[in-house]
Amino acid sequence: MKFTFPPSAKPDTIAINDWMSWTWQLRHSLKSLEDFSQSFELTEDEVRGFAGADQVFQIRSTPYYSSLASRTNAVDPLRRILMPSGRELTPGAQAMLDPLGEKRNNPAPRIIHRYPDRLLFLVTDTCSVYCRYCTRKHFTGGDQAFVRSAEYDQALSYIKSKTGLREVILSGGDPLTLSDAILDRVLSDLRSIEHVEIIRIGTRMPVVCPMRITEDLARMIRKHKPVYLMTHFNHPRELTREAAAGLECLVDHGIPVFNQLVLLNGVNNHPAIIQALSRRLLFLRVKPYYMFQCDPSEGTDHLRTSIDESLEIQRELWGRLSGLAMPSLSVDIPDGGGKAGLVPNFEVEKSPGRRAFVGWDGVRAEYIDPAKSERLLPFDAETYSREWDELKNAKL
Repeated sequence: MKFTFPPSAKPDTIAINDWMSWTWQLRHSLKSLEDFSQSFELTEDEVRGFAGADQVFQIRSTPYYSSLASRTNAVDPLRRILMPSGRELTPGAQAMLDPLGEKRNNPAPRIIHRYPDRLLFLVTDTCSVYCRYCTRKHFTGGDQAFVRSAEYDQALSYIKSKTGLREVILSGGDPLTLSDAILDRVLSDLRSIEHVEIIRIGTRMPVVCPMRITEDLARMIRKHKPVYLMTHFNHPRELTREAAAGLECLVDHGIPVFNQLVLLNGVNNHPAIIQALSRRLLFLRVKPYYMFQCDPSEGTDHLRTSIDESLEIQRELWGRLSGLAMPSLSVDIPDGGGKAGLVPNFEVEKSPGRRAFVGWDGVRAEYIDPAKSERLLPFDAETYSREWDELKNAKL
């Protein structure tokens, strides 16, 4: 089965050259109640959300992304992602300004360092769309397009000083809101650090402003390889013709692309939605990577699913969806505890050297461990032990 990807709903009043310009999209972003009122029939709840935006989180959307949402249906999935709600102002079960404890793992300006071998470098605090479930509301939305020179130098010095680092993840905000020239400089500076092996770019621009993905951008990123691009599609309707073209441009230039979705109540909390999204992404050569539990940031209770519901969705997909298309369900432990993977429990019985399982299709069988006396260690393990010791002993 070959998938077709529909075009976005470009208004007839906008020239195609303007619509396909990412800088035009950012300049004409919808930011106010008045802006959104011209494109949507707002409900009383949404109007309350606009009135309380200064208490919770900025509001912004590209014209492109707003065109994908229903003008009249207030429970439209994409509308729930981009539109504020009065429910954001209601105290939640676990409303946290900094749910991942990033402020306590902030050893240098713009650096979040929670794992020994990798860190986040927050190169901008700007996004082209402010998703209502954002986990970084304590930082994003300050409209500082690029990190200040002094902070940038301090961040680079920190990365250079941590020789146990292997990966740097560019985040923010959205790094692809920066110009090609600035991104080129950042990638060049990181690539000049000997111990940095992998660079990742975390971005939602292929979703909310896919015209940002140009041949020039892809060629520039490719010259700094290996660079992995981590994008963030939540719903199959976000995969338009423009988005598909952007993704294929990246992978055609040899840039691996992975997707990280967030399970959201009333948006994608159904196995049919996840399988449709995952299969279409895989068709475009994008690996469905993570399926995250929504973080308990302020104003998100109405968008969060329970862990039990998320596990039920994952179990429905297990065995029915190719492993290539299956994202890993994970929850970020609040206050900086890191990721915890969640998987269906198929084990029904356990005894020494023996375990019994019932698979997704009801087949029951036992797995018997080999005798410990027959275990052989790889003769060449010592060859790689130095790398392993460096990783184990790396200091945060």
